[in-house]
Amino acid sequence: MKTSKFSDSQILAILKQAEAGAPVPELCREHGMSSATFYKWRARFGGMDASMMARLKELESENARLKKMYAEERLKAEILKETIEKSGEVVAPAGAGAKGGAGKIHSGQTGLYDVWYQRNLLPVSTPAGR
Repeated sequence: MKTSKFSDSQILAILKQAEAGAPVPELCREHGMSSATFYKWRARFGGMDASMMARLKELESENARLKKMYAEERLKAEILKETIEKSGEVVAPAGAGAKGGAGKIHSGQTGLYDVWYQRNLLPVSTPAGR
């Protein structure tokens, strides 16, 4: 997403000028922005103070982070599901069970590592012997 050339405090100052009665076209010309930008800001930030605006930005960034985490987990679940379907056996994810992983993968079975390798999703470090 493109970052704004205006800071949060500048946006609030422009919106307060408009609330005080300054004509919108004049404000837009003075600050070098389009009227569409002004009305978008007013719809999004109208009636907010600086602390509320900061909290909104914080929540938006947290939401983006959580969406990314969810997408990664869904991808892992799909890969595990495909692995189970291909092998016909339940393959425990790494770190599960008493042995700390899925153990040896027998010939004819497709492991999680192999699926990641096929999709170019390998983690930075690879297991020894691969």
